[in-house]
Amino acid sequence: MLEARLSELRESALARIAAASSPEDLEVVRVDVLGRKGALAQISKEMGKVAPEQRAAIGKLLNSVKQEVEAALETKDRQFAEDALRTRLDAEWMDLTLPAPGLRPGSLHPITQIQAEIEDLFVSMGFTVLDGPEVESEYYNFDALNIPADHPARDMQDTFWLTDGNLLRTHTSPVQVRGMERLGPPLRMIAPGRAFRNENVDASHEHTFYQLEGMMIDREVSVAHLIYFMKTLLTAIFKREVTVRLRPGYFPFVEPGFELDIQCLICGGPGCPVCKQSGWVELLPCGLVNPNVLRMSGIDPEQWNGFAFGLGLTRLVMMRYGIDDIRHLQGGDLRFLEQF
Repeated sequence: MLEARLSELRESALARIAAASSPEDLEVVRVDVLGRKGALAQISKEMGKVAPEQRAAIGKLLNSVKQEVEAALETKDRQFAEDALRTRLDAEWMDLTLPAPGLRPGSLHPITQIQAEIEDLFVSMGFTVLDGPEVESEYYNFDALNIPADHPARDMQDTFWLTDGNLLRTHTSPVQVRGMERLGPPLRMIAPGRAFRNENVDASHEHTFYQLEGMMIDREVSVAHLIYFMKTLLTAIFKREVTVRLRPGYFPFVEPGFELDIQCLICGGPGCPVCKQSGWVELLPCGLVNPNVLRMSGIDPEQWNGFAFGLGLTRLVMMRYGIDDIRHLQGGDLRFLEQF
């Protein structure tokens, strides 16, 4: 009885193995025949009922069937592995005799490109490019710029304060103070860099952005000098005449202070999200350096004066390239960055 069942099981298992079309089919056969609850396991449990003189022969036959099925499973499994490798090699085949496609050149970020252009422009006019720390002290970020602790101007800038009492600089103006202290007058300098403010992010505002500060300290500097350098800057960046307006503005570190606005180059004036529907974009807060700022940096305001400006570098890039959402600039999307 058991001999017949074992012979039938062997024929059936070998046939199923030969007909298996995938590793999954093969695993089903293995479980059905060799599994803990498989056919061979069930037959093994019945060995106790076999007459003693027949057990050796039945046991030998059972082991033979098991070994034959295992060998067939291994052979079929190896065949599936070889077929899979062959298919993969065919799909991934390449002609190694073909010439290499060459390097894929990258590109500079648009902010980096514009910053480099502005640096080259101002260096050609005798300005020095300075840098300073992004983690600043309260003194350099506020006090030395004529913004004491109780000054309402501090409310204009939502500051990221650190646990050690320092802060992430809210503008690049602290570099002006450090430049005056280190170099003294006469002085022509610009300071490009990153600034931070705790603002809600939208199409025209980011908590992390880029500015470029500029300053000229000399004798008998006037508003006319300021306007000349600002017009030279904008003409060089936009490669064309742009419509600007100069209106009074309040900044503690300059007196008098001005807001130099540029007509929105995205919408041309009617209004859009970038210009807050006004048709104008605040681009260049500027003015003559407040005598208190000069005095705190060790410069005699009776002998020296100058102008200072703060350029929104990120917004300038948006105007230059017609970018309608500031969030694209730091989004890390290569599809956007590859355009530049």
